[in-house]
Amino acid sequence: MFISEPQRKTPIVHKTDVIVVGSGPGGLSAAITAARAGVEVALIERYGCFGGNITAVGVEGFAWYRHEKTIEAGGLAFEYEERAKQQDAAVPESQSLSYELDSEGFKIVADNLVMENGIRPMLHRSFCEPIIEGNKLTGVITESKAGREAIIGKVVIDASGDADVARRSGAKAFKANPENMIGASVMFHMSGVNKAKFVEEINRDPQTYSDWSDKNWQVTTSGKEDKMFSPFLRKPFERAKECGLIENDLQTITGTWGAIHDSGELTYLNLVHLSGIDGTDPNSLTIGEIQGRKAAMEAITALKSFMPGCSEGKLRNFGMTIGIRDSFKIDAEYNLKDEDVKNECRFDDSIGIYPEFIDGYGILILPTTGRYMHIPYRTLIPKKIKGLLVAGRAIGGSNIAHAATRNMSCCTVTGQGAGAAAAEAIKNKVNLEDVNIENVQAELKRQNVRVF
Repeated sequence: MFISEPQRKTPIVHKTDVIVVGSGPGGLSAAITAARAGVEVALIERYGCFGGNITAVGVEGFAWYRHEKTIEAGGLAFEYEERAKQQDAAVPESQSLSYELDSEGFKIVADNLVMENGIRPMLHRSFCEPIIEGNKLTGVITESKAGREAIIGKVVIDASGDADVARRSGAKAFKANPENMIGASVMFHMSGVNKAKFVEEINRDPQTYSDWSDKNWQVTTSGKEDKMFSPFLRKPFERAKECGLIENDLQTITGTWGAIHDSGELTYLNLVHLSGIDGTDPNSLTIGEIQGRKAAMEAITALKSFMPGCSEGKLRNFGMTIGIRDSFKIDAEYNLKDEDVKNECRFDDSIGIYPEFIDGYGILILPTTGRYMHIPYRTLIPKKIKGLLVAGRAIGGSNIAHAATRNMSCCTVTGQGAGAAAAEAIKNKVNLEDVNIENVQAELKRQNVRVF
C-alpha cells in the first residue's frame, strides 16, 4: 500500500561547487581536499558532529594495522593523527605503531579542520533525494528540523557509507545477504578500571592473533600475524557463559580493547559483533542497537567478574550509533577484485596507495612486510550517472576487496581522490570521467598524498 504526497516546492538554501554527503573519514577527507584544491564545498552530516565512524560510532583505532615496515599514503590520514595528538585527543595504541584517536576529542579536531578550510558545515541534515537533470546530479534534498531543503552543486560526492545518493540516483549497487555481511558492532568504553591490575593480567597471559579463531569465529591469517601480540579478550566471557552470567546466546561476545588510561578508562571496547544486521534497514538497525547494548552490558558483567582490574568498572558510554562495516558497493567503472587487494595491484589512475591490510570475511592480514596496493580512480565512478563520485566503503569491488577498502584509513584515501578529482572537473569544466588524471595526481601529491 502507498499514499500519494502532495506536490511541494522545496527552498534552495545553498549553492556551492562540491556537495559532500556524509562526514566520516571518506567524506571529511573529500571535503577538506576539495577545499584545499580551491573550490567551494558544503559538507552534509545527519548527526551533530563530523567524523562518522570515529566520532559517532566510537571506532578509535584509526591505524591499528601499522607496523615497522607498513607503507601508507600519508595525506589526511597522517594529519588526523598528528592533529589529534597536538590537541590531546590521542594516546598510543596498544598493538601497533599508531595513536588511538579519542572519539570525543576528535569532534573538535574535525570541527577545526572544517572551519579552517572554509567548508560550509551543514550538520543535522539527512540526505533524502538527489536532484537530477537527465542523468546528471545537480544537487541534493535534505530533511531536518527545518523541513526539506535543496542544496545545489556542480559535483556531488556520496560518502554516506551505504551508497545512498548513488542508489537513489539510479546507479547499480550490490549488497550481500545480511547473514553473509561482515558483522556490525556496538562500541563502548568503561571507567573505574584498575590499570595496574589490568596490565598485570595482560602481561601474565598475553594474547596473539592466533587466539582470535575458535569453533564459533574462524579467522584466516597469512601466518605471519599469528604470534604477534593482540589486545584480545575471550576467556572472561567463556567463564561467564559457563557460570550463567551471560544469558545472551550471541557467540561473539569477544574481541579487542583499545587503550587503558591512567584515569581508569578502558576505551574502544570492540567486544560485541552482531551478524545479520542490515545497515540500510531501520528495523534491522533497531534490533541491532537494542541487542547490542544488552550484549555489551553482559560483557561488562563478565569483565567485572573475571578480568583482574575490572571489578569496580562500569559503563562510561556507548557510541551514538551502531557500527556498520558492510552494505552496498556500487557497480563502478572498475570494481576491485580479490586478486587486486591480495597481489599488490597497480593502476595508472591511482589516487593513493593502501597497505596490505585485509580485515573481514574471515580474513585478517596485517601489513608487516611493506606490501601495498593502488586505489584506482575508476572505482569511485558509478556507471551511467554524471556529476557523482562515491568515496568510502561503498566504492566498487568484491567482498574481499571491501574487507580492505572499508577500513577508515582507506576511506580517507578514496575521499582525498574524490575531492581532488571534483575540484579538477569544476576548474576545467569537464565531466568527472574525463578529468586529467595526471592533474588529479599532482594535486594529491601537493597535499602530501603518496599516489604510487
